[in-house]
Amino acid sequence: METEFIYWPHPTPVGIRVEEVSGMETKSGRIWIEMARQIYAENGRDSYRDIGHFPNGAPFIFGSAARISMTHADHLLAVATLPKTPEADLSAFAPRTALGIDAERLDRAQVLKIRERFLSPEELELVDAESLEKNIIAWTAKEALYKAAMTDGLDFRTEITLHSLPAIDRKMNLPDAPAPVIGKGSLTVRAGEESEVYDMELYSYESEGHCVTIAYSPKCAKFSGKK
Repeated sequence: METEFIYWPHPTPVGIRVEEVSGMETKSGRIWIEMARQIYAENGRDSYRDIGHFPNGAPFIFGSAARISMTHADHLLAVATLPKTPEADLSAFAPRTALGIDAERLDRAQVLKIRERFLSPEELELVDAESLEKNIIAWTAKEALYKAAMTDGLDFRTEITLHSLPAIDRKMNLPDAPAPVIGKGSLTVRAGEESEVYDMELYSYESEGHCVTIAYSPKCAKFSGKK
C-alpha cells in the first residue's frame, strides 16, 4: 500500500525554516514533483502560495517578500525560507537573502565516481574518498552554494569552495540535542566583468534517508525561536 503525501513544516537550529513533502512512492518523475509542489502550495500559513521563477531560475512566491529555495530528490521535496525582507531585491544575490538548499539520497554511491568533477584538488584532500556520507554532504553543499549564488555558469571546482564540512544533524530540535556542526564555504558572484567572493555557512540534516544541506550567509535574515 503506497504512502500518502506527508507535509511537515519545521524550524532548524540555524534559524531557517524548512517545509518538506514526502511519500506517494508509486508516483515518480515530473508527476511526483508537480504533485508535491501542489501540496506545498496548499499548505501556506495565510493562503495558497503560487510559485514563480526569476530569470536566473531562483524560485519565489508571488506576493511574498521572503526568500525561498527549493530542492527535490527521489520522493522528498524541501523548501527553505528566510524571514520577509521587503527592503531587498530577491531577484539578485545579497548577503541579507543568500540561501540555497539541496538534498540527495545518502546511499547514492554514484557521487563517489564523480567527486573529481565537482571538488578542487584541495577539496579532494578535505573530503575522505572512502566516505560516501562525506561525499554526499560535499555534493549537496556545492549544489546549495550554487543556488545561493544566483549566478549562472559558476565552476563548481573553482568558484564554489568548501573550507570545512558540516556534520549531518540527526537530532534536530530534540531536547538537549548537541549544537550542530556548521561547515564553512564561499561562493563567487559575478556582475558583468566584476566578481566578488562571499563567505557562507553550511548546515546539514538527515530526512527520509536523504542528506539535506542548507547554504546561507552569516548576514542573512533568520527566524528567532521555534514557531
